[in-house]
Amino acid sequence: MPLPLRILFNPMGKVVEAERGDNLLEVMRREGVRIEALCGGKGECGKCRVILEKGEVEKKSSLPDKFLKASELAEGYYLACMVRLKGDCTFTIPTESRVDSPQILLSANIPAQELAPSSQKFIAEQPSSGNLLMPFKGIRLRNYRGVQPRVSEEVLNRFQALSGKGKVSALLSRTSGFPEIIDVEPGEGIKSNLGMALDLGTTTVVGLLVDLNTGAIVGKASEINRQITYGEELLTRISFARDEDGLRKMQGIVIETINDVIWKMTSEARVQADGITDLTIGGNTVMNHLFAGLDPKYLEEVNVAVSREPIILKARELGLQVHPEAYVYCIPNVSRFLGGDAVGDIIASDMFKSDEMGLMVDLGTNGEIVFGNRSWLFSSSCASGPAFEGEGVRHGMRAARGGIDHVEIDPRSFKAKVSIIGGGKAKGICGSGLIDVVAELFRVGLMDFVGKLVPGVSPLIRDGKWGLEYLLVPSKATEIGKDIVLTQADLDYVIDSKAAACGAITVLMKKLKLGIGDVKHVYLAGAFGNYSDIDNVTRLGLLPEFPNAQFHLIGNGSLAGAYLSLVSMEKRREAREVAAKAVYVDLLMDTEFMEEYSKALYIPGSKEYFPTYGRNGK
Repeated sequence: MPLPLRILFNPMGKVVEAERGDNLLEVMRREGVRIEALCGGKGECGKCRVILEKGEVEKKSSLPDKFLKASELAEGYYLACMVRLKGDCTFTIPTESRVDSPQILLSANIPAQELAPSSQKFIAEQPSSGNLLMPFKGIRLRNYRGVQPRVSEEVLNRFQALSGKGKVSALLSRTSGFPEIIDVEPGEGIKSNLGMALDLGTTTVVGLLVDLNTGAIVGKASEINRQITYGEELLTRISFARDEDGLRKMQGIVIETINDVIWKMTSEARVQADGITDLTIGGNTVMNHLFAGLDPKYLEEVNVAVSREPIILKARELGLQVHPEAYVYCIPNVSRFLGGDAVGDIIASDMFKSDEMGLMVDLGTNGEIVFGNRSWLFSSSCASGPAFEGEGVRHGMRAARGGIDHVEIDPRSFKAKVSIIGGGKAKGICGSGLIDVVAELFRVGLMDFVGKLVPGVSPLIRDGKWGLEYLLVPSKATEIGKDIVLTQADLDYVIDSKAAACGAITVLMKKLKLGIGDVKHVYLAGAFGNYSDIDNVTRLGLLPEFPNAQFHLIGNGSLAGAYLSLVSMEKRREAREVAAKAVYVDLLMDTEFMEEYSKALYIPGSKEYFPTYGRNGK
């Protein structure tokens, strides 16, 4: 039997074993070596770059070499998805391909609520019964007011064994719809009861550790969703999970990611993970399916019906490293691409309680848009792509150290002044910086209203491998040792993404017969809303002008919704109400959307929606 190959990855110094003929990207996925892989390993993005320092490999195909310069090929650059291993190897993962710890929006604007969590602890007592022939089989909870909870024979027997040896505390859960005592333990442990709220994102998983007795947040942690090496986009992951093995793998990977978040939070808070007795999750519909191990294939069908009931499971069924009897509550979905994360945004904003017209926008890999008030909710989603998370462009990256997050271009010299996350030298450009630079190129006249770079205005607009490009940061000022540029192909991608988002908003406005003056509140969720310059968002044409609107930055609304659902049973009721009443429009079935999308390809867009910034858009 041949000996396994020894593969060394620098700069982390990690050594793994592989078999001859193994695909390098598959090995990296299996061993948890993080690398960018936007297309999921199809050779279509050029992101999974590695440098072969020593060893022998062969290429599956040379076609993706178009993403590499001749000088890079000479230096030993390969795309990991195209490499088969032939012997022991040493690879360096270059800076631009590493997945660094992101700058994740952990904050959430959480209104004060009356504390009423699903999971509570009570002193347990033996109930008295006046009927000696039919004694009451159950457990009495001191200071509990409500329906007598059910209890399994196993828990009841354990209580009987403990009850004669001192005080016993009982763990009560209401998550399943009926009060249930899910565990008992010796002693008066009612002062210690923890819960966890999670934002289960396509790119990142963010968690809050919560004291359920007080509602206080006692820990925060985040991790890159390990599914990311199988593709950034939801449809790519659905495709991978088409068969049972693929679905199990995708579920296992996301459970591993969540367990990493749990370990981080409990370690920092110095508490035991089995003290977490309740979990709530805000995730999009696809992520909820993959997490729960539900077949997601049907979500590829246009206008398909999706259950609007919450997904409820036990932690032990999933392999989550918390109290095994803890319930997991997923905020209910609305449609195939409007999930519990968007419902979390809505309940966190309270827009469904207002008499005035509101708009909620959450732009990430998928964009969620909701108009409404206390009377009704009208929603849709758009495939805005990962551009606004810094992906899909030549030097794009997530919001992490080295990412350019804001840009201002001097109208005389046309040089860019940039701010960089964490200081130091630039590594790439993240979503908020991307919005800034495109809006600034338009403002100073380096880009026209159809999104094309204007040659001859400045030497910073030059010919490059991918056509015209704008020099944002010269190589001497970058961490990657290369010029950071914005190419015409990048611009085309950003304009397409912004047109999808703006077109989705304006087509709903047309259906609702709303003008820009009718919207009184705009709720911006997620990193898009929190970090982006609102003037540049409008100048670019991502959002129409809303002259009478008050803007509200609600932070990570999905996380806030999960937190509220953790500490308040009333918020769970509201979440179900919101999910049930939201009308959803599937834009893939809508003939008007293409018209609105086409108008939004201009910068900023139609004069109807951009009376101040609008120029030639029609």
